[in-house]
Amino acid sequence: MKITSTSCICPVLVCLCFVQRCYGTAHHSSIKVTRNQTKHIEGETEVHHRPKRGWVWNQFFVLEEHMGPDPQYVGKLHSNSDKGDGSVKYILTGEGAGTIFIIDDTTGDIHSTKSLDREQKTHYVLHAQAIDRRTNKPLEPESEFIIKVQDINDNAPKFTDGPYIVTVPEMSDMGTSVLQVTATDADDPTYGNSARVVYSILQGQPYFSVDPKTGVIRTALHNMDREAREHYSVVIQAKDMAGQVGGLSGSTTVNITLTDVNDNPPRFPQKHYQLYVPESAQVGSAVGKIKANDADTGSNADMTYSIINGDGIGIFSISTDKETREGILSLKKPLNYEKKKSYTLTIEGANTHLDFRFSHLGPFKDATMLKIIVGDVDEPPLFSMPSYVMEVYENAKIGTVVGTVLAQDPDSANSLVRYFIDYNAEDDRCFNIDANTGTIRTTKVLDREETPWYNITVAASENDNPGLLSHVTVGIRVLDVNDNPPELAREYDIVVCENSKPGQVIHTISATDKDDFANGPRFNFFLDERLSINPNFTLKDNEAIVVLFITLRRSKKEPLIISEEDVRENVVTYDDEGGGEEDTEAFDITALRNPSAAEELKYRRDIRPEVKLTPRHQTLSTLESIDVQEFIKQKLAEADLDPSVPPYDSLQTYAYEGQRSEAGSISSLDSATTQSDQDYHYLGDWGPEFKKLAELYGEIESERTT
Repeated sequence: MKITSTSCICPVLVCLCFVQRCYGTAHHSSIKVTRNQTKHIEGETEVHHRPKRGWVWNQFFVLEEHMGPDPQYVGKLHSNSDKGDGSVKYILTGEGAGTIFIIDDTTGDIHSTKSLDREQKTHYVLHAQAIDRRTNKPLEPESEFIIKVQDINDNAPKFTDGPYIVTVPEMSDMGTSVLQVTATDADDPTYGNSARVVYSILQGQPYFSVDPKTGVIRTALHNMDREAREHYSVVIQAKDMAGQVGGLSGSTTVNITLTDVNDNPPRFPQKHYQLYVPESAQVGSAVGKIKANDADTGSNADMTYSIINGDGIGIFSISTDKETREGILSLKKPLNYEKKKSYTLTIEGANTHLDFRFSHLGPFKDATMLKIIVGDVDEPPLFSMPSYVMEVYENAKIGTVVGTVLAQDPDSANSLVRYFIDYNAEDDRCFNIDANTGTIRTTKVLDREETPWYNITVAASENDNPGLLSHVTVGIRVLDVNDNPPELAREYDIVVCENSKPGQVIHTISATDKDDFANGPRFNFFLDERLSINPNFTLKDNEAIVVLFITLRRSKKEPLIISEEDVRENVVTYDDEGGGEEDTEAFDITALRNPSAAEELKYRRDIRPEVKLTPRHQTLSTLESIDVQEFIKQKLAEADLDPSVPPYDSLQTYAYEGQRSEAGSISSLDSATTQSDQDYHYLGDWGPEFKKLAELYGEIESERTT
């Protein structure tokens, strides 16, 4: 069979015994010859290996985008078995058969009925077969062939990523790479120049250039200045057919922005400035602003301000507002128009982020002169001192001068000043002030012992402007005079034993005085001469305390306990036991019943307590929990360690031992004369504190036995 094509560039007719079905062979326009093979025909019982005529064919081509009125002729199929009598029927199957490609089954001519697009499909694989019309049996084995769609330049280059936005630093060197753009062409890159693209710049010269092969855009000028021009719009064209006439083209826009570098120093618009500041401006407040301009942006325009010279360098300070890049001038110390009416400052503004590549354009700082005019303001009177302290004696007559305050108008007008005391509603008004002179006087007789100190507030205002006030604190100390007699520190109720020895101190007495130290202590004590003097007692004045002691030995009853040595020394005795615990008329023993009350009072029997004793009925409920032995030990220890006792031994006695005591009552030493079977040997087990008591009752027991 023979296949011919009129659309091929170099049609070749080749006779083959057999053409192998091979897509790869057809696609690469190559021809392979293989050994003759026979296909098993239906109805035959064996395969005959004999030479057989085969297909004659070559690769078909069809131009894309065919727009003619008639179907495009593709090629022709022909079998050597075809004698031209119409007995051979040609059949075409495969991709596009019957729709895109049709065949004349008698002649074998193939036509394309549609316009094809190579960019959508580059080739079609079809199968050809020749059969006998009478028997419908194949005359040749089925053969595969390819129809390739031949490319034409029907696609322009495209920039799929455009338009582009890109930046490049200002002042960059010429030839600095900015961006690489790429255009794609859908035509066949292996066939002709349809997909061969070259680049050119249509807009953006002379600032930028583009490499025609790679599409790399570069700067084309030296030192491009952002401050002169910041934005550029560059148009790049891509053209196929290697840029030849007739080639298709596409374009894109590249928006290029120059980024800032610190190539501009700050500059003050003026070399001299003037600022008005009233003298009433508060310390720490902002009094003015100043700004240096910088053509750069962002951190390249950041700057800091400082005062580098001038007579106001200690009066004013300057800080930098990072948002507005302004210098904020603040007041460090108060202004006084009357003392200084103007100041001069030299202020510098300097960049904080330097680029040393451009240091030759510097210095990156600038200075200006600022003159500050101090404005005169009507100020309130000014006191001569921030506070006053005055003194006056108590009991002074009403109208006594305490002291004088002084305030003056600080303004140049020097207006007259009036004074008054700024009292609160609840204040005790003990002073007044002369409105013209500022002299303070008493309005009452003062008592230091009642109020030793006064604090008042004096206000001053100008006659011409009463609304302007100033205040000052005046402290008045009331001085003491000796107007209070000394008094005994307390009422004394002294108990003395009847068997006290001559010269024995029985009490000490002290006195107090409401006056201060200078007029109070160092008292003189003496017995009142207007009263009859008791010869049994003597008073010794020690200028601080007085000591009362016995001078004569009084007659006393015979002792109830007879022994060679009176171990009791100063024992307070009572002749009558009274009515016992139920007798509340004799003396109050509540403190002995209630150890907790005794703990609070801590009084001695030979010293009168200063506080009232707790009522008896309030303490009876605690008797059940009293450990009398422990209580007595505690009281004995307190007596031994008490620093306020007189310098002699004193035996403390307690009239109550507690409930259910085996020893019974020991409220009176007269109990020693009573008949009792009580054994007192257990007193020896009470410890060394009760040694004397054990010995005493041991002797009594011995005498009773004998």
